[in-house]
Amino acid sequence: MKLVVTGGAGFIGSNFIRHVLAAHADDSIVNLDKLTYAGNLKNLADVTDSPRYRFVHGDVCDAKMVRDVLRGADAVVNFAAESHVDRSLVEPDAFLRTDVFGVFTLLEAVRELSIPRLVHISTDEVYGSLATGSARESDPLRPSNPYSASKAGGDLLALAYWQTHRVPVVVTRSSNNFGPFQYPEKVIPLFITNALDDQPLPLYGDGRNVRDWLYVVDNCTALDLVLRKGKDGEVYNIGGGHEVENIVLTRDILRLTGKPETLIRPVKDRPGHDRRYSVDSKKVRQLGWTPKHPFGKALETTVAWFREHEAWWRPLKSGELKAWYRQQYENR
Repeated sequence: MKLVVTGGAGFIGSNFIRHVLAAHADDSIVNLDKLTYAGNLKNLADVTDSPRYRFVHGDVCDAKMVRDVLRGADAVVNFAAESHVDRSLVEPDAFLRTDVFGVFTLLEAVRELSIPRLVHISTDEVYGSLATGSARESDPLRPSNPYSASKAGGDLLALAYWQTHRVPVVVTRSSNNFGPFQYPEKVIPLFITNALDDQPLPLYGDGRNVRDWLYVVDNCTALDLVLRKGKDGEVYNIGGGHEVENIVLTRDILRLTGKPETLIRPVKDRPGHDRRYSVDSKKVRQLGWTPKHPFGKALETTVAWFREHEAWWRPLKSGELKAWYRQQYENR
């Protein structure tokens, strides 16, 4: 299978590329990525020289480039997205551009080129906050911030293209991912790296917000299964099945890093901060998927990875890597 992966230099995309190349010896991958601040080619240093992998520097909103890259592909997996809630509160236009117009550009290319499959990667956040129970794929979308609203818009557009044009799209909605190569603005890598540096861990509000955590390797196996066995026009929730309050997560990280709880620094809650996410994953489990990595062990592995890969994350927190990318690509 010839795959085009958009946003493949990011956290989940890079882990997915690595998984596919290891699991499917006959597959090849073209990675189309704009290399925004969260895109990092060092995430894929171990596969760069593979004859089955090729990188293309480009934007999913560039219609001509997208068509050129997608021509001849058997499937497209779209990870390209702006994905940080805090950033969406101050620059929502960037989220609308990538998460909605970028999806539109891909859908048009897939339709015109008759590509057999598009897997659009979304998030459990589109369902909004749930007091009890778990969201099913048929439940209404109730996004509460510009990020989740932009993702919901992309989801609905993708599903509309299935209904209107029979574009063979599948949508996945995963719960909160964590693991190696996650950009250190997100809570788990931020708290791990801050703890390793004896810096405060900024905990929003009362710390009682709940998230369902999913180890990125398990997410990638689910996405791979949906790519190959999912049904056109369907949505698949992918949840880790392990709900944790943020304060409990914070204490777990401090315990694993050997740091004191005095590093916890309560900060003012962000606007529209959803209290709890939870998804019902029966549908993807019926395809044959189940998560293999218990949360506690996966978190321990993640802490160890960041401890052992300081050379990867420290430049990201200092801004040096962003300047390096600008030098590499703007002068070509």
